[in-house]
Amino acid sequence: MNHPGDHGSERSQLLTMADGQQLFVRDWPSSRAHDAVLIVHGLGEHSGRYQRMAQWFHTRGHAVRSYDQRGHGQTPGRRGALAHPDDLLEDLATVYNDYAQSLPKRPLLLGHSMGGLVAARAVLDRRLQPPAMVLSSPALRTWEPAWRQKLAAMLAKALPNLPMPNGLPFDKLSHDPQVEPTYRADPLRHGWITPRLADFIFRAGDASVADASKLAIPTLLLVAGADKLVNPSGSRDFSSATWAGNKVTTRYFDSLYHELFNEAEPARSQVLKQLGDWLQKRS
Repeated sequence: MNHPGDHGSERSQLLTMADGQQLFVRDWPSSRAHDAVLIVHGLGEHSGRYQRMAQWFHTRGHAVRSYDQRGHGQTPGRRGALAHPDDLLEDLATVYNDYAQSLPKRPLLLGHSMGGLVAARAVLDRRLQPPAMVLSSPALRTWEPAWRQKLAAMLAKALPNLPMPNGLPFDKLSHDPQVEPTYRADPLRHGWITPRLADFIFRAGDASVADASKLAIPTLLLVAGADKLVNPSGSRDFSSATWAGNKVTTRYFDSLYHELFNEAEPARSQVLKQLGDWLQKRS
């Protein structure tokens, strides 16, 4: 039986950032929630792809919010473009704090891929202080060669919002044969990146690994060992740097692809079991 505000209902709004940019925000409220989570999506995708995760969190007593990052989804503006290198970090802090003000306690933070990088960097910078964080295949290190990273840094100064194909291998998102065609047909996803955004990802990834020992909140790090979109060695180095602080629980899935929450069964259920066990230990 569905209660009002429970499984399946979705609300949306436009939230205005300090610089006037509006972000598309999606809420999956739940009248029976005792906790909440804010989900931060990855490069080229959007919040609507997390509906199934929202339902999974609902069954565990969490209300859910997600939003389309600047340059993505139903958020207006140029695709993959930033006005300032720190825009994504500022946006996350604003959306998170807005959500936290509407709740009895601060929400958990979950970031996937580029969203995992944005979440980790914002927390390390103390822009927001969630009680705990989940990082799924975070973009802490790239497969791009050093010369491309240098080129992005140069272009970020000269042509910061030049649209370029992001080159992500969609066939390596998941072993589930439905994921790639569904992703390609999704009208809200895009395949663009700009030098300013690419340079932010490369710099923030390196900086987050370098600062990992400063991480002060309980964090679950989910790593896809066969990831071809982000280099999982970044997560390995991040995890080993946090070892002494004892804040990070790391789970490696050696043969899995990038989108752990969209993997083929039985792998997807194994990933979600690790997440569920960690949430239960925290509660």
